[in-house]
Amino acid sequence: MNNISFAFFGTGALAESVLASLVRNGYIPKLIVTKPDAPQGRHMEMKSPHIKVWADMKGIKTFQPVSLKELGNDSPLHTETFDVFIVASYGKIIPVDILNLPKKGVLNVHPSLLPEYRGPSPIESSLLDGKITTGVSIMKLDEGMDHGPILVQNAFMINAEETSGTLEVRAGQLGGDLLSQVLPQYMDGTLVPKEQDHAKATICKKITKELGEIKLSENIDEVRRKFRALTPWPSLYFFITHNEKQMRIKVTDVDLVTPFEKDSTAQDIITRVIPEGKKEMDFESFKRGYLN
Repeated sequence: MNNISFAFFGTGALAESVLASLVRNGYIPKLIVTKPDAPQGRHMEMKSPHIKVWADMKGIKTFQPVSLKELGNDSPLHTETFDVFIVASYGKIIPVDILNLPKKGVLNVHPSLLPEYRGPSPIESSLLDGKITTGVSIMKLDEGMDHGPILVQNAFMINAEETSGTLEVRAGQLGGDLLSQVLPQYMDGTLVPKEQDHAKATICKKITKELGEIKLSENIDEVRRKFRALTPWPSLYFFITHNEKQMRIKVTDVDLVTPFEKDSTAQDIITRVIPEGKKEMDFESFKRGYLN
């Protein structure tokens, strides 16, 4: 049943992976809803989300509202008829009137085993907590945050060197394949979503740049978890005083696998850094030039 009329909502690596899996399985969206173009890069040039660039290449219509609140009846969500909406890492609140537009409601691909890690950072939070397993949930959206009933879930192991960037792509691929498998049963009514156990719900918070700051004296386990969770964004950094000035140092790589003593610190596992205003260098060279 690949003739489902649906709009796809999403931006970023997870959404791109989910959409790629759907398309690979024969599900092509009628409309893609994504974030507006935004300034990026050193020169702050206006650029479109990757998913819009892909849609333009495929001749698929896109819609980039600043907000979904108070859309007029002339929006493409209102003027077209849809069987279902599919959401993956859209990042904007979807009002009830939009949830009620498609015939079969709105399905969401969420990268955790709900009701665990409801909220905006399930992947980063699972890595910060040192989890060795996670999963994807296909759920039906309602008014609450990741509160709706579950269609299906699938658990998988987290690789020891996996970062939020790589895990996001893998979760999206698995989630897209899982959604492709159950869409026909959901659409014909043979798969009925089941309510979550709300008493077991946990909430994760929004990731901020401030979470990336570390101390060189921090324990390696803590630094490793932070590096995996906050790569590629916001990344780790620390401050030093050099020539009587405070300097911000970005951490670009750490050793994630070598065994160390329990009292080892960040300095034992950091391997590459970028000093503020300088080029990337290995950490041993940095220590000779800035810490000795």
